[in-house]
Amino acid sequence: MSDTFTAACVQNQAGADAGETLDRAEDLVREAAGKGADLIVTPEFFGCLDVDEDGIHTGPHEEAAHPTLPRFQALADELDTWLVLGSLAVTVPGGKLANRQFVIDAAGNIVASYDKIHLFDVNIDDDDRYRESATFQPGEQAVVADTPWGGLGLSICYDLRFAYLYRDLAQAGALFLTCPAAFMKKTGEAHWHVLQRARAIETGCYMIAPCQSGSHGKARTYGHSLIVAPWGEVLADGGEDEGVILAEIDPAEVAKARGRIPALTHDRPYDVPAPAARDAAE
Repeated sequence: MSDTFTAACVQNQAGADAGETLDRAEDLVREAAGKGADLIVTPEFFGCLDVDEDGIHTGPHEEAAHPTLPRFQALADELDTWLVLGSLAVTVPGGKLANRQFVIDAAGNIVASYDKIHLFDVNIDDDDRYRESATFQPGEQAVVADTPWGGLGLSICYDLRFAYLYRDLAQAGALFLTCPAAFMKKTGEAHWHVLQRARAIETGCYMIAPCQSGSHGKARTYGHSLIVAPWGEVLADGGEDEGVILAEIDPAEVAKARGRIPALTHDRPYDVPAPAARDAAE
């Protein structure tokens, strides 16, 4: 395990034109590497995102033929930088897609991948409804990737609302957690900062959470990519515009926070009451 390193979040505004979007994302990755980043994380669906009356459009391909992967594998190798692709839409057997995150090492090798477990099926209001499960198949496996600095726990966007996932990742060896997102502006304004800080505090982990920003057809994302320390301090905030944020990550701070509040070692068994009876009319 190495000592301190610099993490970066890319904050971009993906659109329906994947070529144009990926060119801009590559520019931002290069900018982050030029500023000294050792680990760079892009948002969820960073290469293509458009929402209209027909649903969410994300430019899917089979993994083996996905044009984004070799391009960004070569970029990681060129820049000698670890790169986490927040997510790509990948076709899977059965006709649906996986919302898949990739961890690429500094030689351009894919060392881990993760399929988003919790799908965004919500009714924010009457005119703002999403059904990710109509297109995507949920993942079934939590993932901690090995990096030179320690374990990196993987998650994506709506996973953020499921605290037990992050506790499990931390107890499985994660020191740092990714949460690339395309968080909606309305829910982001209400919940993004507090949820990111809560997950960091609960686990004693760093949160590295890039979020898309701007308009994507009918949808608008929140931005405010965050890097949060294990004690809950916000080390960097991306605001509303495209760009990159960076922060120094010190694994010793994880041990320090967990030593002060060793909650990860304090689990106790308990009984759970049966679910309350539902109203028959429901």
